[in-house]
Amino acid sequence: MRIQVHDFSGHPFQAELSRELAARGHTVDHVYSSQYGSGKGLLERTAADPDQLRFSPLTADQPFQKYSAAGRIRFERAYAAMWLEHTQHTSPDCVVACNVPLFALAAFKRAAAGRKQPWLLWHQDLFSNAISEELARRFPGPLAIAGRAAVRRMEAGVVRGASQVVAIGEEFRQAYREWGLATDHVTVIPNWAPIDEITPRQRDNQWAARHLPPGEELRLLYAGTLGRKHNPLLLAALLREALAAGLPARLIVASEGEGIDMLRQDLVGEADIPVTLLPFQAAADLPDMLGSADVLVTILEPEASRFSIPSKVLSSLAAGRPVLGLMPQDNPAAADIKAAAGFVGPPTDFGVAAAVGWLRGLQANPAAAGAAGMKGRKLAESRFGIGPIADRFETVLRRAVPGPAAPSKPRPAHAAAGFRVFPGKAS
Repeated sequence: MRIQVHDFSGHPFQAELSRELAARGHTVDHVYSSQYGSGKGLLERTAADPDQLRFSPLTADQPFQKYSAAGRIRFERAYAAMWLEHTQHTSPDCVVACNVPLFALAAFKRAAAGRKQPWLLWHQDLFSNAISEELARRFPGPLAIAGRAAVRRMEAGVVRGASQVVAIGEEFRQAYREWGLATDHVTVIPNWAPIDEITPRQRDNQWAARHLPPGEELRLLYAGTLGRKHNPLLLAALLREALAAGLPARLIVASEGEGIDMLRQDLVGEADIPVTLLPFQAAADLPDMLGSADVLVTILEPEASRFSIPSKVLSSLAAGRPVLGLMPQDNPAAADIKAAAGFVGPPTDFGVAAAVGWLRGLQANPAAAGAAGMKGRKLAESRFGIGPIADRFETVLRRAVPGPAAPSKPRPAHAAAGFRVFPGKAS
């Protein structure tokens, strides 16, 4: 099967799926946006990659303006046009659309219907929720309500129009039913992390030597997007509270955009505060960066909880480090953190204070910290095997494409064993 896996964000586990599908004999075109800033996966071919795999960055003729409503719409229209042109040129049997912004996705849906193009919506987030919150911030009540209804209809139309839908949690299926949609074309496949790429590393590694001072500081690392679903000032509060409690803490944040700018502004004037602020790091550096931390931190605001499952938590489990989450208890990722002996507290001052108490206990008992990291890694290994995950995606892809489909080829020996993208670095 000729498959276009279009992950707008360019994240790691989507690239792993493309590699696995190509290893099974499918011809895979992995498409992503070159203009969207985020933590990226390995988006170029390696010596281990099969010939059937290629990577295609798309660049629209409009700049990506994340926080400008008019600019964002102009970008999405231009991006959709570029995407449609690329799809028409490459003629895939099926398109997998993941993390594509709503207006671009709706444009693709209309074109796909006209061309009878089978496609699969890999639904990572309810875009209409975030857009509705932004409308409520910007416009008076009646306009915001009308806008919310319009974007909800648009997203419901996208779900209805997809040949198949892969949702990352049962909460999505329930939302579709609340929208009055049938769900017989919906399959739930939870997200994962690429465990052959993100492996436990030594704390003092080459990445740490380049970016962090030596010593026994308690390294608290946040790596990933800081968007409207996150309150970056929680990170500053966590650091200040830890220092006030006598912990030799250092906050490390690898991100870009408005969130890290807000954090930097909050810390202005505190010249001696132990903080390291970095841009997004290269995919090859991700395992060492995560491994350099003593504790991996994630944050999530309450209004995002039902339909946003932070994939950085899954990477943290794979990295084999204790995880601290300031997030609602009902988020599915919170259950994973607790299962790995991590900490989950509300994204409030109370949650920060409780988190510092947990950090003090962790620092006093290094063996417990090591056991928590190992528990997380074992959890990742038990759930994130790419073979069974790709089996499920293949089943959904065959449902999406009408007519008989040839079975996939047996997986080659290197794929069955799992290949390391970053050889020789595991501790």
